Amino acid sequence: MIFDIQPHEKAIFDLVKTVSADLGYPAYVVGGYVRDRLLRRQSKDLDIVCVGDGIELAKEIAKKITPKPKVTVYGRFGTAMMLYKDLEVEFVGARKESYSRDSRKPSVKTGSLEDDQNRRDFTINALAVSLNETNFGEIIDPFGGLRHLEEKLIKTPLEPGRTFSDDPLRMMRGIRFATQLGFEIEAETLEAISRHKNRIEIVSQERISTELHKIILAIEPSIGFKHLFNTGLLQLIFPEMAALQGVDRVDGKGHKDNFYHTLEVLENLGRKTNDLWLRWAAILHDIAKPPTKRFDPKVGWTFHGHEALGAAMVPRIFKKLRLPLDGKMKYVQKLVRLHLRPISLTKENITDSAIRRLLFDAGDDIDDLMLLCEADITSKNPKKVQRYLSNYRLVREKLDELEEKDRIRNWQPPITGELIMETFGIKPSRVVGDIKTAIREAILEGECKNEFEAAFELMLLKGKELGLEKSVN
Repeated sequence: MIFDIQPHEKAIFDLVKTVSADLGYPAYVVGGYVRDRLLRRQSKDLDIVCVGDGIELAKEIAKKITPKPKVTVYGRFGTAMMLYKDLEVEFVGARKESYSRDSRKPSVKTGSLEDDQNRRDFTINALAVSLNETNFGEIIDPFGGLRHLEEKLIKTPLEPGRTFSDDPLRMMRGIRFATQLGFEIEAETLEAISRHKNRIEIVSQERISTELHKIILAIEPSIGFKHLFNTGLLQLIFPEMAALQGVDRVDGKGHKDNFYHTLEVLENLGRKTNDLWLRWAAILHDIAKPPTKRFDPKVGWTFHGHEALGAAMVPRIFKKLRLPLDGKMKYVQKLVRLHLRPISLTKENITDSAIRRLLFDAGDDIDDLMLLCEADITSKNPKKVQRYLSNYRLVREKLDELEEKDRIRNWQPPITGELIMETFGIKPSRVVGDIKTAIREAILEGECKNEFEAAFELMLLKGKELGLEKSVN
């Protein structure tokens, strides 16, 4: 082989060579593993194609490994999977595919290695390395994939319209590979994505979101999002984000392009964290600017309330994109709702009360919120950037100082509704909520110490003001 392989990789290749020869099934390692190793990238997924029965090959190889690995068979797809060391090895028989117009699930027939390479999505993924005695390690490259790796080019092996029409998810995959690898998409291939973009409608949302996540987690996700927008795919799969693009002007006054601003925020944040859901917060932090956009002759363009409307839009977007509707969604929603709060603190004299409220509302997510806010600085004016960062440092210092003193993060008021009802001998009512709110506000304002005794005394005082007397029980 023309690239270095690890000892355990060589061991599995030697096993395939021996067993496939015994069975009379010529075998090859194909696809992503070959591509990544030629690019000197790590790969834990091995795809073995044999001209024969891939499931039988997997079972016979498993018999020669100690301890014997479990072979998981997917009869519907004619594939078998096993774990070997840190490798996930999939075996399949070479096949030929044909597609119907309304489905990306192909009709599959037994085929040759050439047939199998023809069905691959891109030339760089159609590379195969022989695991056979006669030409072990030889690269079979019918479509110029080696040259395209050197040229850093994404190109389909067959006519791109046919490739994308057969399986429209390949359009997302092509953009994803270009983003992850920093490759260009060949002009005819890119044009075909635009031409066949509407075919994406037959692909399940889960598959689309999986590719979207891989783009989001890339080093430069802006590459992918620009391709998605320019081909028209983004307008189909994520119209709310596409709506951010563009600049309106009235009386010569324009606002910044919020689509490209969002991509800058995403990449600023990506330099500090690989957290997928924090990156989603960056994507959605300004998502409600289009519907809240207004022009005021005195101040120019405004987006009043976009943080509140954006937070309200998050569950609907997550549901449509088939993203989790659990704590991850609520986390993103919280950051979208709060993303202007630290900014407002840098524009005024910072009061302890405002800091306490931010700590109370953000809880354990305060550090992520501050990361998002710092990433939101996309000014091209270095002095302005430094001023904002300096202000944020002051906010962080104040947050640390008050958290150390008051322990407000994830704080729950020391007086419960149950205690209020028991103390005054009353049933659940609005009065109970009024007393709880008064105690919470007093602590956040610094008018009452964040401790039980002080809060209890305040509860008695508030109860007395409302005509309540302490129960003798």
